[in-house]
Amino acid sequence: MAKIFDSSASYEVIRRLEIAGHEAVFVGGAVRDHLLKKTAKDIDIATSAEPDEVKAVFDNTIDVGIAHGTVLVLIENEAIEVTTFRTEGTYTDHRRPDHVHFVKTLREDLLRRDFTINALAMTKSGQIIDLFDGEKDLNERVIRAVGNQAERFHEDALRMLRAVRFSSVLDFDIEAGTLQAIHDNAHQIKHVSIERIKIELDKLFTGVNPMKALNILFSSQLGKELSLCTDKMEELKRALPFNTASEGWAFFATIAGITPSELANHFKLSNEERNFIKAVHKIYTKRLTSDYTINDYYLHGLPELKCAEKFFHATSEDSVTLTDLDIEANKNSLPIQSKQDLVVNGKDLIEWTGLSGGPWTGKWIGKIEQAVLHGKCENTLIDIKDWFMNDFKCEK
Repeated sequence: MAKIFDSSASYEVIRRLEIAGHEAVFVGGAVRDHLLKKTAKDIDIATSAEPDEVKAVFDNTIDVGIAHGTVLVLIENEAIEVTTFRTEGTYTDHRRPDHVHFVKTLREDLLRRDFTINALAMTKSGQIIDLFDGEKDLNERVIRAVGNQAERFHEDALRMLRAVRFSSVLDFDIEAGTLQAIHDNAHQIKHVSIERIKIELDKLFTGVNPMKALNILFSSQLGKELSLCTDKMEELKRALPFNTASEGWAFFATIAGITPSELANHFKLSNEERNFIKAVHKIYTKRLTSDYTINDYYLHGLPELKCAEKFFHATSEDSVTLTDLDIEANKNSLPIQSKQDLVVNGKDLIEWTGLSGGPWTGKWIGKIEQAVLHGKCENTLIDIKDWFMNDFKCEK
């Protein structure tokens, strides 16, 4: 039997569960990606076996979410997630079910899933089980909620943002009824943790068609509820595509009118992301009134410089702008890329002057750094010593 997924362990898991008398199938994103002719990233298995029954079949398992029916099976150097068919109770907090009920039929399990394209299942022999026309929606490139749209979003409000994210990542349209339900229930997104929201927005920014998704985000009121809005739509269109999620955040912190600190604090950006958006904002603001200086190229990395220039081009369409190659050439032409590239250090200065060490060495290393950077001396021991001894004597 030809295997569709490049995971022999997952097929072995299903085989053993079936031998033990249980139903087991591939579900969710892996099946969707297979039908889209994409490589499946995460392979999940759903089964009629309850967690204790799954654990009885395999020697090595980990209880990763056993209250919700999920067991991690360790087999053939792989970790396969196996979840019991289940239905879910009420969602008081709009994030997670208050309780789950294990069931014996796949249909009941698939009914609880978010979108038809994710409610597909497949047997180990490759037979597709499609109870809600998910394959039709895949072919028509449509995102449609399973069953009652409002109920699906009330269960987990993040599903609204997931729909928008899928519209970017897959370049799909959102079905009219599902889109209306997003608009009607956008206020419920406040129940979702900002960490979960950020994960979805990161994926949205770097999708195939982020412009489509961002248009939906703004028009559906989700953007307003998330405090992520802009009226700079033409500038946004010219700034796309974003090479990284950080570029997406930088757009809103640079052009959309949200300050870098407000954005970083609200969406709990990492320190690396905070530094990136602050640098882009600083470079872009300066670029509006002047060209880059040697110090600009020296102090900032290529990603920040390229992003700021892209945003400058997006907001100054008639201006002469630099290409990525221009920026790379200008930065690479610098005599040094960091202080560590200097051929001298504080010990050399102490040796040349006969003085004891102290704060003065750090001060003069900084001066030497700028002298080399601006061509006052070459980055050689002899040239730096000549320049230093001359300036050191003059200052004394």
